[in-house]
Amino acid sequence: MKHIRNFCIIAHIDHGKSTLADRLLDFTGSVTEREKQAQLLDNMDLERERGITIKSHAIQMDYVHEGEQYTLNLIDTPGHVDFSYEVSRSIAACEGALLVVDAAQSIQAQTISNLYLALENDLEIIPVLNKVDLPSANPEEVTDDIVDLLGCEPEDVIPASAKTGIGIEEILHAIITKIPSPSGKVDAPLRALIFDSVYNPFRGVETFFRVINGSIKKNQHIKFVATGKDYSADEVGTLKLIQHPKQEIKTGDVGYLITGIKDAREVKVGDTITDAKNPTTEAVAGFEDVKPMVFAGIYPVDTEDYEELRASMEKLQLNDASLVFTPESSAALGFGFRCGFLGMLHLEIIQERLEREFDMTVITTVPNVSYQAYTNKHPDEIILVNNPSDLPEPSTLNRVEEPFIKASIITKADYVGPVMSLCIEKRGEITNQSYLTTERVELSFDMPLAEIVFDFYDRLKTVSRGYASFDYSPIGLRTSKLVKVDVLLNGNKVDALSALLHQDNAYDIGKKMCEKLKELIPRQQFDIPIQAAIGAKIISRETVKALRKDVTAKCYGGDISRKRKLLEKQKKGKKRMRQVGNVEIPQEAFMAVLKLND
Repeated sequence: MKHIRNFCIIAHIDHGKSTLADRLLDFTGSVTEREKQAQLLDNMDLERERGITIKSHAIQMDYVHEGEQYTLNLIDTPGHVDFSYEVSRSIAACEGALLVVDAAQSIQAQTISNLYLALENDLEIIPVLNKVDLPSANPEEVTDDIVDLLGCEPEDVIPASAKTGIGIEEILHAIITKIPSPSGKVDAPLRALIFDSVYNPFRGVETFFRVINGSIKKNQHIKFVATGKDYSADEVGTLKLIQHPKQEIKTGDVGYLITGIKDAREVKVGDTITDAKNPTTEAVAGFEDVKPMVFAGIYPVDTEDYEELRASMEKLQLNDASLVFTPESSAALGFGFRCGFLGMLHLEIIQERLEREFDMTVITTVPNVSYQAYTNKHPDEIILVNNPSDLPEPSTLNRVEEPFIKASIITKADYVGPVMSLCIEKRGEITNQSYLTTERVELSFDMPLAEIVFDFYDRLKTVSRGYASFDYSPIGLRTSKLVKVDVLLNGNKVDALSALLHQDNAYDIGKKMCEKLKELIPRQQFDIPIQAAIGAKIISRETVKALRKDVTAKCYGGDISRKRKLLEKQKKGKKRMRQVGNVEIPQEAFMAVLKLND
C-alpha cells in the first residue's frame, strides 16, 4: 500500500487540466506513440470541441522513483460547476490534489470552490503554476496569489507548462514525496466508494471505485449500501488506457467492477460497495442522490417521433444517470417530456447529444427551477412545482418558496460597479466583498437560482469583458412573491410559454415577451392578439396585424358607402376566420424568450 498514490487535478475551466494529464501519461510511459492524442482522457466529441471535461475519467500510471516502483491513480474531475457533486466524490477517493492555476489568468472562482472541497476532505495540495511559457504569463504575481490563498512557501509552487512538458518531473516527484499513501485496514470487511460509472452497451454498467478497507475479489458476492441490492462481481480490474482484469483489488487501490447491471440508475455515485455476507457497519459519508436544479420540457418537432424520443432519452440516461425525465403533454406542443438537469451546461449538452447521437431535433421550452408551494387549506403539505402549470390557483395559495444560491464572483476591480448592478437587477443581495489583490475582487451574493438560469452567465461575461469568473452553491429555500405569467395567443393559453416570475419583474418581462413574439410570429389572414396575463388580469398586449387584400381596388370614385360595404364584408370574414384559426408558433419563439435582453 505504501507504493500507491491516489490524486486528482482541480482547476478552473481551461486552465490546462486535461493537457497536464496527457503529459503525465506520456512521461510515465502509460501510452504508446500510436495511442497519443491531445486531451486523451476526453473521449467524447463534444468534450474535444468545447475543450471542457464533461465526464470524469480515472487512469493508472506506473512510475519508477529512486529505484522503487509506484502506482499512481489519477482521478480526473470535470471543472464545471454543474458537476460539483461528481467532483466532491472524486476528491473523496483521493489523498492529494494538484491545484492547477493558469499563469496568465490567475486564480478564478471555481479554483477556490474546488480547493475548499479538497481542504474539507483533508487532501494534500500541490500547487502547480501552468502555462508559464505564454507571452502573457505573469508568474511572479500569480505565485504570490497562490501563496496568499494556500499559505504555502513560494518555492512550493511548481512552475510548469503542460504544453511543452516543463516541470512534469518535479510534479511527479512532489506527488510521490508529498501525497500520503492510502491508509486503510486490510483485514476489515470490504468498504469501497463508487466515484463514477459508465454504461457499456455490451457488458452493462461499469462501476469505478476506490477500496477504502478490505479487498474485492473476482466472483465475490457484493452489496451496494444505498440501494440495498446485491450482485456478483463478474470482473474486477485496474484502469489503464484499456481495462486490465485482475483477481483482486486490494486496500487503497482504484479499479473497475462489472456486475452485468443493465440499468444505470441502480449504480449511484457516492454509494458504498461492501461484502454481502460480512457487510461493513459504516458506509462512506457524503452520499446524496443527485438533485436536478433546472427543469425544461423537451418535445419532438414532429409529434409522431414521441416514442423514438423516449427510446433516445432512455439510452442517454444509461450514460448519464443524473438526467431525470417524466412524460408530460402540452396543448401547444403535444406529447413530450419534463426533464431535470444539473444546470444550464448540462441542458445544452443533453440537447446537443440528442441531435448528434440520435438524430432527434427537439424543441426545448423555457427552463425553470423547482419551487415549493403551500396552500391555505393544508399549510404543512408541500406541493412541488417543477412546471408553471403545477402552481395552485392564486386564491388558494399561501406562499411559494424558491431555491437560493450563494454566488461567488471574482472580477477585476474596474468592473465591480457593472457586476454589482447586474446582480442587484437579478434580485441578488451582496453579503461580502474582499480584495484578493489590488486588482482583483471577490464578491459574494445570495441570489435566487431562477435568476441565473437564463442569461446571467452570458451577461456577466459581457459586463466584465470576459474577465469575471462565477461559481455557486445552493443554500436552501426562501419565501418569495412569485406569480405565474401566461401568454395568450388569439385568446388561447400557450402553456409552453408560461413562466413563474417575481412580482416586481412580471410586468416588464410580460411586456418584453409580447414584443418579442410580435416580431417572430408570421402574419396570418386575421389579426392575432398576443397577451400576457397574471390569472385573469391582462398586463400587456401586442397585435400582429392581418394580411389584407385590397377589396376596394375595383371601386373608382362613386359613393363612400360602396367602399364601406366591401370593407364591412371583409371585416366579417376576418372575424369568422379568427374564431376558427389557430396560430403556429415557430421554434425561434421558444428560444427567444430566453434572450429577452438582447
